[in-house]
Amino acid sequence: MSVLLTNIAELVTNDPAHGGSGDTGLLRDAAVVVEQGRVAWTGPASRAPAADAVVDAGGRAVVPGFVDSHSHTVFAGDRAAEFAARMTGEPYTGGGIATTVAATRSASDDTLRARGRALVGEMLAQGTTTVEIKSGYGQDVDTEARTLRIARELTPETTFLGAHTVPAEYADDRAGYVDLVTGPMLAACAPHARWVDVFCEPAAPTAFDEDEARTVLRAGQRAGLLARVHGNQLAAGPGVRLAVEVGAASVDHCTHLTAADVDALAGSWTGPSGSGTVATLLPAVEFSTRSPYPDARRLLRAGVPVALATDCNPGSGYSSSMPFVVALAVREMRMSPTEALWSATAGGALALRRDDVGHLRVGARADLTVLDAPTHLYLAYRPGVPLIHEVWQDGVRVPR
Repeated sequence: MSVLLTNIAELVTNDPAHGGSGDTGLLRDAAVVVEQGRVAWTGPASRAPAADAVVDAGGRAVVPGFVDSHSHTVFAGDRAAEFAARMTGEPYTGGGIATTVAATRSASDDTLRARGRALVGEMLAQGTTTVEIKSGYGQDVDTEARTLRIARELTPETTFLGAHTVPAEYADDRAGYVDLVTGPMLAACAPHARWVDVFCEPAAPTAFDEDEARTVLRAGQRAGLLARVHGNQLAAGPGVRLAVEVGAASVDHCTHLTAADVDALAGSWTGPSGSGTVATLLPAVEFSTRSPYPDARRLLRAGVPVALATDCNPGSGYSSSMPFVVALAVREMRMSPTEALWSATAGGALALRRDDVGHLRVGARADLTVLDAPTHLYLAYRPGVPLIHEVWQDGVRVPR
């Protein structure tokens, strides 16, 4: 059955064919037709074709469903006490991950599944229709594999992150842990993952240096996985340049960048492949750790595509809200509201190398977020206010 969603005050399509600032393809007094889970037509409401059913948007704005390209939503336990300690001045070092690893290893599949479903449900209620989920809180073969099996029930965008940190039992045998990650753990996890990731952060004692990270990424690629990288979160380091070297789809955090890092990211988009490495920024982490925010304007000036994501996790940023991330990007990283919305939709899709989501071109998956507002500007203009009126996923209105 076809559905005409009409009386849309503002429709953001992210389709350059419609023009608009920053290729947002913004249409006013618009309509969209959805059929068989796909966008069948967009344009002025006055020229909308007939459809089997009509839904009145009530003069609200409609944007593509948010694409959250970085999250860690299958885990057990919490780290509220760690957050409270940071708020009184304790620095964030990544060491608290061990707490979550212990809780996740001891949790049942049902416990992990319930947590993952609850968080993905929170995301959907806040307009996120595509989400990536990483492992990384098991750090043994069995827990990493079952984490990814559960994540795969929730999304096709699953990432093997066995190289999150070096667990305590391998503190004196880092090479042995890298061998485990690239051997038996990878073999058990690759069937359930699309991506391989590594926390390349020499400033964190339990994370991985450049050579270790390269070994993990190359092994994952040989197993048929695509690469992503956690890099340059705590200090300038090799993460960004390594991501570009291996052809990673994105490098995430990018809090501390050198001029060479920015040049490497920009240069990755000038080659014949037509696709480079996206800089994925995670401002909810800086909010939660009281760290400096990434310099989004520097990346945008250099022509580097930027994605925004929540990094929803129990330690460094326990928010599932892409609208909150958009507001932070505008206020703290000096992105315009339109730039931030593009990065939270089309930018996230680019970071996942998806061309079917993050926009509302004809043929796209019909993922729509209807805002209880006349324009997308309200996402930053009214931070903290529940602005999601309704969500459509695969052309179906999500029950509230």
